[in-house]
Amino acid sequence: MIYPDNFEDKIGFTDIRNLLRERCLSTLGKSQVDAMEFSSDHLLINELHDQTRELAALLEENPDFPLGNIYDMRESLKRARIANTHLEEEEFFNLRRSLDTINKIVSILHPDEIENAPGKALFLLSDGIATFPNLIQRIDQVIDKFGHMRDNASPELLRLRRELARAEGSVSRTLYGILRSAQAEGVVDKDVTPTMRDGRLVIPVAPGLKRRINGIVHDESATGRTVFVEPAEVVEANNKIRELEAEERQEVIRILIVITDHVRPNVREILDSFNFLGIMDFINAKVELGKSLHAISPEVKSSPYMDWIEARHPLLEKRLSANGGKIVSLGITLTSDKHILIISGPNAGGKSVCLKTVGLLQYMLQCGLPIPVSYRSTCGIFDDMMMDIGDEQSLENDLSTYSSHLLNMKSMMKQASDRTLILIDEFGTGTEPQIGGAIAESVLDKFCSKGAWAVITTHYQNLKHFADSHPGVVNGAMLYDRHEMRALFQLAIGRPGSSFAIEIARKIGLPEDVIAEASEIVGNDYIQSDKYLQDIVRDKRYWEAKRQSIHQREKDVEKTISKYEQEIAELQSQRRDIVAKAKAEAEELLKESNKRIENAIREIKQNQAEKEATRKIREELRDFETAVSSGKTVTGKQSHGIISDDDFEKKMKQIEQRRQRKEQRKKEKADKKSIQPVSDSPIDINMSIADSSNGTIGIGSTVRIKGLSSTGTIESIDGKMCTVIFGGMRSKMRLDRLEAASGVGNKENDEAADNAYQVSRATRDTIDDHKKNFHQDLDVRGMRGDEALNAVQYFIDDAILVGMSRVRILHGKGNGILRSLIRQYLAGIPNVTHYADEHVQFGGAGITIVDF
Repeated sequence: MIYPDNFEDKIGFTDIRNLLRERCLSTLGKSQVDAMEFSSDHLLINELHDQTRELAALLEENPDFPLGNIYDMRESLKRARIANTHLEEEEFFNLRRSLDTINKIVSILHPDEIENAPGKALFLLSDGIATFPNLIQRIDQVIDKFGHMRDNASPELLRLRRELARAEGSVSRTLYGILRSAQAEGVVDKDVTPTMRDGRLVIPVAPGLKRRINGIVHDESATGRTVFVEPAEVVEANNKIRELEAEERQEVIRILIVITDHVRPNVREILDSFNFLGIMDFINAKVELGKSLHAISPEVKSSPYMDWIEARHPLLEKRLSANGGKIVSLGITLTSDKHILIISGPNAGGKSVCLKTVGLLQYMLQCGLPIPVSYRSTCGIFDDMMMDIGDEQSLENDLSTYSSHLLNMKSMMKQASDRTLILIDEFGTGTEPQIGGAIAESVLDKFCSKGAWAVITTHYQNLKHFADSHPGVVNGAMLYDRHEMRALFQLAIGRPGSSFAIEIARKIGLPEDVIAEASEIVGNDYIQSDKYLQDIVRDKRYWEAKRQSIHQREKDVEKTISKYEQEIAELQSQRRDIVAKAKAEAEELLKESNKRIENAIREIKQNQAEKEATRKIREELRDFETAVSSGKTVTGKQSHGIISDDDFEKKMKQIEQRRQRKEQRKKEKADKKSIQPVSDSPIDINMSIADSSNGTIGIGSTVRIKGLSSTGTIESIDGKMCTVIFGGMRSKMRLDRLEAASGVGNKENDEAADNAYQVSRATRDTIDDHKKNFHQDLDVRGMRGDEALNAVQYFIDDAILVGMSRVRILHGKGNGILRSLIRQYLAGIPNVTHYADEHVQFGGAGITIVDF
């Protein structure tokens, strides 16, 4: 139970709810924020906090978690339940993206193996959530990636759109012909272009010249200086276009109805999935709110308890941070032994802020929201929260401030239990102090008898003394620096606080005689007791600071001792390891010495005394002897000049293999010289080269690259360079790299020709494949400049490769940045002969046509 009805407004929770709404990505999440409420079920509260913790950890590990496309399709889906209705193209587009988001989230949160799940709470949350990959695939067959109906969604739609394009093209050509004639006759200005009015292409004309063009006037400009005429020659064609557009729309609606029929049987399951998507949006908003407030989602005990460390009021901290200030954190403790906290202290010392911090954070905690406290804090829950704060004076009900407070006390005493948290600000005020304090003390005694939990602020001395004589009640003081005359906003539990009334009055400049008279009225005993209380507070602060300083020094000493003990243990361990390693290496060294000598003798015998191998083996032995004499160790691998038995044998094999390869190369070189002598003939001045075995190389000669078998034909010669055609591909190279292909027609050259033909054929196959898959339109709308230029570069290269004569690049109008960048690039392409805006009817300045 929450009391009173405006509890959320009084503690500031309404502002927290608004902060959550701002962080939601869709109305799905915002509806979850609106439905959020206080709970006393500790299992549910812990589950909500587990979900927030798990998603925060998941987002930390996976910043690309799919939460980008979330759309509220609930109303559209409810409408789709009715037979013969349909969703529009944009609705299907948003439905498809939302379903894809659900599919991706469920696959991450609910994998096939529970061990791979990111967390138990999120696993259970996603359990049973339906996904619809088949429906996504069906929508993709009809709606493209821009949310428009595909041309090939049906054969009839494809036919209609092709016929419509032809009709629009015919109207455009006719209209431009009329426009050029009108411009030549001076009826229309040179810079005038056709425009659209009511879906029809028209020509802007001055009012005085409108009769010079035979046609229908459809509209005029706001200034009346221009009329828009549809020439009679295109009226019938425009009517035909209107008819085709109507038929196209009917076919689109028919297709949308068919797809909606696929959605209708699954509406209930889809709505459940969208509810899950809203919950994920809501949890993500909680994670973002927790980050901004530096808050945590703690484990919650099932019983009432409160041990908060470094608790901060989130709204106050946000406001102070915006102004460059810093909040003072609070340490608040309520236990079964001390379940009522009475806070006293000076005005403007932070008592009310402390009270509201308790109320707001506890309410946030039991709504499943992260709270700004230290991770070392311990939290419990309450069944009821009640508050009496502020001026509740009512003119309608004839209630005074004090009467409203008494009504609140009455409700609290009636409904309070040992699981109720009561928050009262300025307890007992609003009436004559003596009777007000007495009634407050009596009400407080009633709360104690019921075992209620409470945080109460007051200035009354009798309530401060109440804690000394009643178990379960404890005093708390908001600290105040008497020397600097400023509030410290720190809560000290265990003693009452002074109101510092005399000091504050003196600080603000109240006359000294007034202060002296007030002191006489209240009596010397009261002044002295208040002074003693202040001295006690001051002394306790001093000794508390001393205690903390000594405690910190003790911790530093313990750390230093622990560090030295750890270093001593590590040094002793290292010493033992070094000694053991040295002994092992000495033994290994003796064994290695004997093995080396034996292996060397065996290798020399097996290699039958080849001089080079013998010399290498002896060098290895000398290196080993040097290493041993210098005190180096053997580790079994090559290290510091010493090699193992395996490496020694590998060395011998490598030496033998190098020798064999050297002899083989010598033999191959000798054979090659005997079969094909090198020609040293100089280049002829008539752009030819003489070959001693195959005659002269010139334009049209069949040649091949020396050492290769593929043949080609010389197309041209320029000095020492020439152009050769190999298999339909031109290549420039130096003449001295070529030789005449002799014996044309023999088997070797036939095979070379076949190879060249195959290379050419493979190239043609590649070009044919590009032609089949090439589309004449490229859409770069929405891309950044570098992405668009990269896409255009590949697109133009492919267009040149497949031999296209014209292509179109869709870049949109916008500010014209993409258009300028693309055209600057096209201006530097030699193969591009012309580029310009598309016709206004087909996109105008938003599309560039490119001719080759």
